[in-house]
Amino acid sequence: MFTGIIENLGIVKSLVREEGNLHITVESHLTPELKIDQSVAHNGVCLTVVELNGDSYTVTAIDETLKKTNLNQLKEGDYVNLERAMILGSRLDGHIVQGHVDQTATCTSIEEEEGSWIFTFEYDSSLQNVTIEKGSITINGVSLTVVNSKLNQFSVAIIPYTYNHTTFKTFKKRTVVNLEFDVIGKYVKRLLEIRS
Repeated sequence: MFTGIIENLGIVKSLVREEGNLHITVESHLTPELKIDQSVAHNGVCLTVVELNGDSYTVTAIDETLKKTNLNQLKEGDYVNLERAMILGSRLDGHIVQGHVDQTATCTSIEEEEGSWIFTFEYDSSLQNVTIEKGSITINGVSLTVVNSKLNQFSVAIIPYTYNHTTFKTFKKRTVVNLEFDVIGKYVKRLLEIRS
């Protein structure tokens, strides 16, 4: 379980394919605090630490994960948003994030607005995920509030701190991102489907 508050930006040091798996080695200031078998969210994807080596660690993404996320587009030198699992009993500064990406979206516009940025994303609505105005959304692991919610599109407002301390600073038009929709909203939607 995560909160969507990014702790650190990691740098992808190597990518090794083994059959359907991708072993991702990341350099991060968090590495000394990690241990084998620990869960860490990478761009919002919960992955298990399988190896530690100095200031780097390795996680493995399976084929199913690669098909549903943007991890298959990573290149050496790319930044990834990192968050360790939340500690039970501490503050929940973002919102409840599971680290299970629902689908990807594409950035369609970036507008500067007097010290902040408005990012707009478009996603495949046939998967029946929805956003609501002022509801929660997780983009590449970052907990955010939805503005301008539409059927297959929404925007988020990014403050300078978030822009400078996450992968948002690397986004361009057509950047593909991971989305995790609000878990409470997903349960409500499923209950309504069962009743109808």
